[in-house]
Amino acid sequence: MRQFELYRRRLIPKECILLKDDHILSFEDNRLVTVWNALKPKKELHHGISCFFFDDNIKLSKFYRADGSLIYWYIDIISADVCEGTPSEVLPYHAETDPEKRDICRILSSLEQQSGSQPPVSLVVTDLLADILIYPDGFVKVVDLGEISDALEKDLLGHRSAATTLQITDRTLECIYRGDFKKYQEYVEKFE
Repeated sequence: MRQFELYRRRLIPKECILLKDDHILSFEDNRLVTVWNALKPKKELHHGISCFFFDDNIKLSKFYRADGSLIYWYIDIISADVCEGTPSEVLPYHAETDPEKRDICRILSSLEQQSGSQPPVSLVVTDLLADILIYPDGFVKVVDLGEISDALEKDLLGHRSAATTLQITDRTLECIYRGDFKKYQEYVEKFE
């Protein structure tokens, strides 16, 4: 069975980076859990753990300082694409709403089971700009909404994708405010 390569694609700034140093802890039930060190260490951010909840179009991460103390929980609104070989810029940027197309585990498994000498399979996760931070004291902050406007103006994101991104952000915030988001956090904490 072939291994897939994990890429992080950003719209602003435009980049697609192979996450070669991320360590996969689990990949089941359409959830991918990784641990990592910061690609570009910052004053506070040193390392973290992330879970890609593909059914919900979110990536939930715990950001830690070098001493292991929690900075905050960080929620990226994402879309995911699977492709053969190295990803190219022609892949669409979209927030997929069709459950069949979001079943990343099934798609990867299908591609990995094909026989013969084929290029590696790539899982490309696109950051759709909107982010939600949950601080240790429970304070919730939404950031980078202005980047959605910038991406629309620069034709980096279509209107449908922007609308879907805002709907996912709203749905995630409602889950947090209802107190239901703890189930996501508890799932991530199982791997620490």
